[in-house]
Amino acid sequence: MRTRQVLCPTDFSETANHALSYAVEMANFYKVGLRILHVISKPYGETNYGIVSITPSELEKYTETYAAEKMRDVLAHLQTHLRVETIIRRGSAVGQILEEAENVDVGMIVMASHGLTGVGHFLHASVAEEVAIKAKKPVLVVK
Repeated sequence: MRTRQVLCPTDFSETANHALSYAVEMANFYKVGLRILHVISKPYGETNYGIVSITPSELEKYTETYAAEKMRDVLAHLQTHLRVETIIRRGSAVGQILEEAENVDVGMIVMASHGLTGVGHFLHASVAEEVAIKAKKPVLVVK
């Protein structure tokens, strides 16, 4: 951990921004770099049954532009002298987070949990929970 970067996945939510402050703290403490990762999921209407009013390529361009703007906003509000890298990927959030952690050999993953319980937790798999179970690196989950 002492020489490896901290990976902080974000969905740009308030909870994810809260987790980012912990990631910055950890990176500052160990004097390592910070990697901020956003994963663009496949849209539910991707098969296009005539419901989506824009083409898949237009939707892809829109989501990439949106993610890039949000990432710039995150960087603008970061108050750190750390080396910060941003990554935007497409695919399964869990898969992309785990792949990034392994490929870059990060020392720790710091991420948010949205705290779903009961039926909400049953219906929506927790990305944070799945990453914590499957990751080969330490994971700090922030509420």
